[in-house]
Amino acid sequence: MNIIRYPNPDEWDALLKRPTLNSEDLNETVREILNRVRTEGDKAVRDCEEQFDKVRLDNLQVTPEEFDEAEKLTSIELKAAILLALNNIKTFHSAQRFETKKVTTLPGVTCWQKAVAIEKVGLYIPGGMAPLFSTVLMLATPAQIAGCKEIILCTPPDREGKIHPAILYAAKVAGVTRVFKIGGVQAIGAMAYGTTTVPKVYKIFGPGNQYVTAAKQQVSLRDVAIDMPAGPSEVAVLADETANPTFVAADLLSQAEHGRDSQSLLITTSESLLEQTAQEVERQLQALPRKEIASCSLDHSKLILVKNTEEALQMVNRYAPEHLIIETRDYAELAEKVVNAGSVFLGSYSPESAGDYASGTNHTLPTNGYARAYSGVSLDSFIRKITFQEVTQEGIRTIGPAIEIMAANEYLDAHKNAITVRLTDKK
Repeated sequence: MNIIRYPNPDEWDALLKRPTLNSEDLNETVREILNRVRTEGDKAVRDCEEQFDKVRLDNLQVTPEEFDEAEKLTSIELKAAILLALNNIKTFHSAQRFETKKVTTLPGVTCWQKAVAIEKVGLYIPGGMAPLFSTVLMLATPAQIAGCKEIILCTPPDREGKIHPAILYAAKVAGVTRVFKIGGVQAIGAMAYGTTTVPKVYKIFGPGNQYVTAAKQQVSLRDVAIDMPAGPSEVAVLADETANPTFVAADLLSQAEHGRDSQSLLITTSESLLEQTAQEVERQLQALPRKEIASCSLDHSKLILVKNTEEALQMVNRYAPEHLIIETRDYAELAEKVVNAGSVFLGSYSPESAGDYASGTNHTLPTNGYARAYSGVSLDSFIRKITFQEVTQEGIRTIGPAIEIMAANEYLDAHKNAITVRLTDKK
């Protein structure tokens, strides 16, 4: 990891830059695949599965028999862990339900909102080396609580045309309607445009590699909504001399093993903690099965020594991390001053892993600095709020003259007339 001591504030922006990729060629490749899926539907999807996932599929949809087989193949211990996490996620997200409240702004003028579920949502779950069944829970659970009528899921199959059993088990218990064996750009295209087999959805959720991310961004321009802009995963740890270097190193590495382009930062006021953490990272790294991936991530990760906690907090808010872990003596006080972060973990016994799996909060979060403007996935992500207003004859007489004046000054005479005809009506 790169060690930086006492950087000047004018160096922070360069210091806190994320890893970047040349996306010009990537975007063109994604555009071509999306166009094929749009025009050729299932045929293009099957061809892409053969090309990219190395499997020729006769049936894109997971069958009831495959769900039954997956349940048998999932261990009792893993089922119990999934159900514990599911219950906590349900509890946390159920508490976010919106309550309608009618407001009388003036006598005869009543306004209110109603929460309505997005009817059709699509969830993308990456495959690759890590079967992210936890993400199934994070996305399907709030969708079910919200009342989405159709929850479809796409995830890449292995070369035998199978989906990891834990993904299918999680999909079943979390309320997914249908699961399709489709990965990558072709999955995003199928959900965005619809095919003979895959229904078109109104909003797409879920993480993915740089190709999936580019595909989501492209289809969001005119065809379908998406959860949020996405980039490589990241963590910042804010720590002082009271932090446990073994814990801090473990937290940095748990992020680093996500992918080669992930980023881990330690921002600390303690020279001793910085040095001990650097040593612990090297020691723990050697035991990781994903050592090679984590090592690549650590090449652009940083250990930063700052003068005091005030400066550390300013740097954290400038970075706007997806995950922020605060391991300091006064973590509760510092937490109140955090304004830019996706999810915050407080104290020595609140690792990022807790939120990734089972504490109940959602782990689908804004990355790449988007925490300055975006929230993580929540129940609100799966609903729309429709406004209503009811104006009585008394109400129109009260607010009508003001509306006439405003409309006239915007040169919108038809708007004004819609009020005038009501004010002059003799009935």
